[in-house]
Amino acid sequence: MNKLISFKNCPFVQRVMGSLIAKNIEFEIEYIELSNKPQWFLDISPNGQVPVLVTEDKTVLFESDAIVEYLDDKYAPIEQVSPEQKALDRAWSYQASKHYMPQCGTMSAKDKQTFETRLQNLSKSFAKAEKQLADGPYFKGEQLSNIDIAWLPILHRAHVIKKRSGFDLLDGFAKVQQWQKTLVESGLAAKTVPEDFEEVFSRFYLGDTYLGKLARGEECHGQQSCTEKSTSCCG
Repeated sequence: MNKLISFKNCPFVQRVMGSLIAKNIEFEIEYIELSNKPQWFLDISPNGQVPVLVTEDKTVLFESDAIVEYLDDKYAPIEQVSPEQKALDRAWSYQASKHYMPQCGTMSAKDKQTFETRLQNLSKSFAKAEKQLADGPYFKGEQLSNIDIAWLPILHRAHVIKKRSGFDLLDGFAKVQQWQKTLVESGLAAKTVPEDFEEVFSRFYLGDTYLGKLARGEECHGQQSCTEKSTSCCG
């Protein structure tokens, strides 16, 4: 059986899990703490990062892009596409994965100015998706694709942020918001994270951060009205 090595907050791992689950591939998962990486993990991971996938024949694979491509080559792809469309799918998937860390940086911003500057840059990716999205419910239309799975970590984390703080990272992008709703309501998001994900995630990103202050009512933002005493903003 395939074995996936992860830590609980990692968006790159969530993408790989999405691919495994969408393809109905059996796998087991082991979580590690990146602040205290076990030696056995360092011995098998060339860059000391997750995700790492140990395949059925004990080959150790690393880097999420490479793992997702391996799963497409090894098992039946989610959909049959032309070489040209496959290249486009990879390109749009990269538009997501290259923004995983910028999203993390935005959510972990300590003050309003830093947060808004980072969000402005992050929002450029949402604008590109908004322009490209088909009529839905998924990125290309009726069928789930690798693009949806690549964007899942970003959209899921934005969902949790809105739920816990009241701030919508996707404000102004109606198509992206509907796409997010589809992916969350499909159940795929919940299946690709541990049961305590929201708590672990919230402790990290809604602690000593600008978003955390919003969640506790210590700060207000233009999306919310302090005069109305929104429970998600001002308590």
